[in-house]
Amino acid sequence: MVEQSIPADSVSALRESALAAAGVRGIFTNLIDGKGVGARNTLDVLDPATGELLAKVPDIERDGMDAAFAAARRAFSSWSKLTWEARRSILEKAFENVKAHREELVTLLMAEGGRPRSLALWEVAAVLDDFAPGVLAQSLPDVETTQPGVGRVTRHYAPLGVVAAISPWNLPLLLSYDKVVPALIAGNTVVLKPSFYTPLTVLRVAELVRDILPAGILNVVTGGDNVGPWMTSHPEADKISFTGSTQTGRRVFESASQTLKHLTLELGGNDAGIVLPDVDVDAAIAPIFWGMFLVNGQGCITIKRLLVHESRYDEMAAALSKFAAEQVLGDGFDPATTIGPIQNRAQLLRLQATWAAIQKDSVAVLYRGDEIEGKGNFFPVTILDNPSPHADYVKLENFGPLRSLIKYGTIDEAIEIANSTDYGLGGSVWGRDPAELDAVAHRMEAGTVWINQHLVVNPNVPFGGNKDSGFGVQYGAEGLKEYCYLRVISAKT
Repeated sequence: MVEQSIPADSVSALRESALAAAGVRGIFTNLIDGKGVGARNTLDVLDPATGELLAKVPDIERDGMDAAFAAARRAFSSWSKLTWEARRSILEKAFENVKAHREELVTLLMAEGGRPRSLALWEVAAVLDDFAPGVLAQSLPDVETTQPGVGRVTRHYAPLGVVAAISPWNLPLLLSYDKVVPALIAGNTVVLKPSFYTPLTVLRVAELVRDILPAGILNVVTGGDNVGPWMTSHPEADKISFTGSTQTGRRVFESASQTLKHLTLELGGNDAGIVLPDVDVDAAIAPIFWGMFLVNGQGCITIKRLLVHESRYDEMAAALSKFAAEQVLGDGFDPATTIGPIQNRAQLLRLQATWAAIQKDSVAVLYRGDEIEGKGNFFPVTILDNPSPHADYVKLENFGPLRSLIKYGTIDEAIEIANSTDYGLGGSVWGRDPAELDAVAHRMEAGTVWINQHLVVNPNVPFGGNKDSGFGVQYGAEGLKEYCYLRVISAKT
């Protein structure tokens, strides 16, 4: 069902009413040692659809950062000694309180992320109804064996200590709490820094759990570009869990190496989707489109390059163009909107620079939506028509709704194109023959390869990158172990 657009003044009134109900206008606080804490200076959080000020958040100083890590270190002593069951009970109670404020979180995500309501609902539900309960159900019980000549051997997974978690702006709630929840259930304490572009939803959740969680086990801080380096080099941080660009990830790696901190990096991606000759275009077009353009294409594991067999290229091109034309770019508070703005001005400028280079090279364009004038960060859905797979604007990670449809002749050619990138985060294969789908999937150099789907993640299924897309694993037992060290106890028998 397609929603009808409403007048601009009605959208504005709807926004103001929702923001007032969610208590957005004002100054948010950090969470340090169980208390709401401000700072001498603040940062502005802007609405990407209007360019207007939403709220202010603390721009933390170094002494505030030190206080957060000190609180986390103090809390670790008692929190780590609790059983998995005791920690689970406390965390479940905290998230039950968050669930009672679901609508506030949806509004905050719509405002700071520029989200259509459906997408904000999806992210909140993904955290509260899927990811958090899924991870909280996990544990790493001791494994005991007997080895000849050694005796009784016990493998025990012990928490690392204080985790420094750094999350990005594209999926702020999910990519913050997918670090916080496994770290806490495993017995660690956390200092979390959300992006200064999208901190509001994360800070609101922290406020909602503040009086339930023991003081110091979760600390949430906000600040400018200097805060990340403070965290990654901090002597009290035992592990860093970072999601962001490969360029920044390299700096995190270098900083962490000075003190040999444990490290998980989930970095950039230039995912390829390979469409086989036997694909059912009608069935595949919706999941392929949203695999390319979910969160307005602002996703590390969205499809950036769709490789289509030459026998089906024209059919797929027509279907993709038609589906794109049915979408509505606009303000997320307009019920008709299906695709919102770019989250921040800096990212919009990068996309515009790439688009200018494409125009200069006279690249064929399969589809480009209408421009929107005004102060919002709007960039229309744009699909390039069979560009060179080796062009710079195809090989880089276009973080926004700029995608390439590329023709191939043989499977070997498709695999060569798919793997001809420094990234290796995700990929997908689309078709009907299970044997061929599996064969192609096994040749893709990516940490996760989906078959007839994309962007499907689950708290029980490991997820990690290859090549310049990072290292380490999130989710599943493998991801939980990343927040622990293995203590082996050998007892003579």
